[in-house]
Amino acid sequence: MRTRTTKRCIGILTAGGDCPGLNAAIRAVAKSAHHHGIQVIGFMDGFRGLVENRSMLLEDRVVSGILTHGGTLLGTSRDKPHKMNMGGKVMDMTNVAVANAKRLQLECLVCLGGNGTQKNAWQLHKNAGLDVLTLPKTIDNDVAMTDISFGFDTALSIATEAIDRLHTTATSHHRIIVCELMGHAAGWLALGAGIAGGADVILIPEIPYDIHEVVDFILTRRHSGKRFSIIAMAEGALSVKEAAALAKTDVRAPAAAKKKNQAKAESANGEEGGHLMIREPKVNRLARELQELTGIEARTTSLGHVQRGGTPTPTDRLLCTRLGTTAGELLASRHFNVMVGVKGDACVPVPLDEVAGVVRRVPAGHEWLHAAARVGTCLGIHGVE
Repeated sequence: MRTRTTKRCIGILTAGGDCPGLNAAIRAVAKSAHHHGIQVIGFMDGFRGLVENRSMLLEDRVVSGILTHGGTLLGTSRDKPHKMNMGGKVMDMTNVAVANAKRLQLECLVCLGGNGTQKNAWQLHKNAGLDVLTLPKTIDNDVAMTDISFGFDTALSIATEAIDRLHTTATSHHRIIVCELMGHAAGWLALGAGIAGGADVILIPEIPYDIHEVVDFILTRRHSGKRFSIIAMAEGALSVKEAAALAKTDVRAPAAAKKKNQAKAESANGEEGGHLMIREPKVNRLARELQELTGIEARTTSLGHVQRGGTPTPTDRLLCTRLGTTAGELLASRHFNVMVGVKGDACVPVPLDEVAGVVRRVPAGHEWLHAAARVGTCLGIHGVE
């Protein structure tokens, strides 16, 4: 069992989905902490490593050379300390996590992650008194109280390149091609990549789409001599019909009921004659409907985990270094229980309680929406600008 040296000591972990820039952020936090004489212990596989007391000492030689590496040298998981599967039984392991942190005499636990991680870190502090500090990580760019999250720029570059490449096959075969991108609750990635890649239609969760509006747009393009259409679709995009069904969900309902209503909403377009058909993936259903309604051959592409793999872009490496070194300064001054966010040109601490549980969505009237509309992009419904 590792014991505390005479040095100050902090812990660090990566949680949630993997993401470009995690190693760059680990490196920046560790090197900055070392600069201030603080020892760094890394926990393996997210919060599970903290609960199971699996860790490694992150000396300078360990974090050197990882700036450009994708993934995370610490590993990750989606485990929650207060609801963790332990041998087939779900248990609250908060006290174990905190006891392990205290045994190592950690001053603070640094957590790199998205919305779920921000919430789990805050609960560790609020419910168990463990001091924490977080960095915003997600390709969805939907963490609150920060202008951008690391990993987004890399995913945006990958998604844009994919749309660029789809233009050649769509043009050659005069097809409709629907490209599904990540973004369950927020459309930043689909909107950004759609604009940058010149997609003709962009569908995001924040704007329920009218299938007939999309059909009319595609047919108008066809009649004007443009014989192909590219659609960038966020995985969480909903039709007007699906959104209406989901709106009926009682917010006070238990999680199981909400999940059932979500499934029902997503199946709304698969109902025929009062009978529920086998549910198709959203992207496949949209392509099928468009092909039926336009008479134009339609194909689908889903990038999946490709969007969050590989080497981080220089922009993400720079962002991770800025966030991580700011975290090091905050650790040195014992400024805990905040997230390091980006505000304009500065990296600043923001109250973690204002981040946890909040999703940053594309707001109505956002400049990206204006830009898309003004270059003639269809956003799925009439009059969106």
